[in-house]
Amino acid sequence: MREVRRGLLAAAPLAPGIAVFGFLYGMLARQAGLTPFQAWGMSMTVFAGSAQFVAVGMWSSSSPLPILLTTFVINLRHLLLGLSIGTHFQGLPRRWKAPLAFWLTDEAYAVAIAEYRRGTGNALYYLGAALSVYLVWPIAGLAGTLVGTALPDPSRWGLDLVFPLTFLGLLVGFLEDRATIVIAVASGIIALIAARFLPGSWYVIVAGVLGSTLGLALERRREMA
Repeated sequence: MREVRRGLLAAAPLAPGIAVFGFLYGMLARQAGLTPFQAWGMSMTVFAGSAQFVAVGMWSSSSPLPILLTTFVINLRHLLLGLSIGTHFQGLPRRWKAPLAFWLTDEAYAVAIAEYRRGTGNALYYLGAALSVYLVWPIAGLAGTLVGTALPDPSRWGLDLVFPLTFLGLLVGFLEDRATIVIAVASGIIALIAARFLPGSWYVIVAGVLGSTLGLALERRREMA
């Protein structure tokens, strides 16, 4: 429990940003026609912020299949996250890997992988960080559904900036040397360019794959030097 608690505390500073983002999701879900229970149930079972936002945005104008395909593409980035952090779970039984995979989020990954890079990470620490996100997200979403349409334009309050600002804060912790700065900047440029030419959220996958490839190339070049 000491390691779980350590992970919970490490991810705790992210809670306000997650809470605001979850609150905004709950409001939009209610405005899209979902009941409070349906919106809360999606947070508990889907547990994927960006995918949930897209789903509620398409809720009244699309059939189930386009929603499923679109959210699947958006969540393909979890394949990259899972491949990265999964190398640290090699010795765990499948009954542990399954819930750890379900609780995988960008925030939990960032907190846990940073600890692994410092040499003090473990599966229980990751579990604590993941549970920290999972405890906040559904509660905040439910609170947003209860507010409903009281704030018809959340962007007027700057709430739509919370999510990208949270990830910028997470990114700064990984910029340790020239190589990581180059990878971050290059990935951002690739994402901006790809977003102009690719539909949906494919630019996220393209930037992730090409950014990872660049990182691998720089790592091998440094090893050969």
